[in-house]
Amino acid sequence: MKRFESGIKRLAEYMSYIAGAAIIIMMLLSTADVLLRLGSPLYSKFKYLFLSFIQPIPGTYELVCFLGSVAAAFAMAHTSIKGGHVSVSLVTRLLTDRTRTIIQIITNTLAFVFFGLLSWRSILYARELKFYGEVSMTLQLPYYPFVYGVSFASFVMCIILITYIINDIKVMK
Repeated sequence: MKRFESGIKRLAEYMSYIAGAAIIIMMLLSTADVLLRLGSPLYSKFKYLFLSFIQPIPGTYELVCFLGSVAAAFAMAHTSIKGGHVSVSLVTRLLTDRTRTIIQIITNTLAFVFFGLLSWRSILYARELKFYGEVSMTLQLPYYPFVYGVSFASFVMCIILITYIINDIKVMK
């Protein structure tokens, strides 16, 4: 079980690197687009011919949206492992260890059901998008690979939640 958990943690870490790369690309793309939007006003003012070629990047909004979905989905598992999600422990601190563990098992089970449904429905939705050939408006990029990415990230989250549930049940015994 320890080997399995370490493999999942390693996968979550690699996924977090992908999420971080997506965030960096989003930042660079947005910055470049904003800077390139200065070309048109500068050309109007100074009439330098080389400024007429400086144009904003087409499809920046779409790319930033796609990369945002990658960043959010692929960061979930690593954030969960590191305990980075918001949790309110004001009331649960007053409870016994056993009661806290039971609440944790219930919470993780509900989260497992949620992420399981999200993964399953995302696969169905991605298949539908692929079947109908849905693409973005400007760049004509297909949506379905990104929806499959959300499904994969949700599935990894399910596996992590299962390990949490199993470890909590072991603590209860």
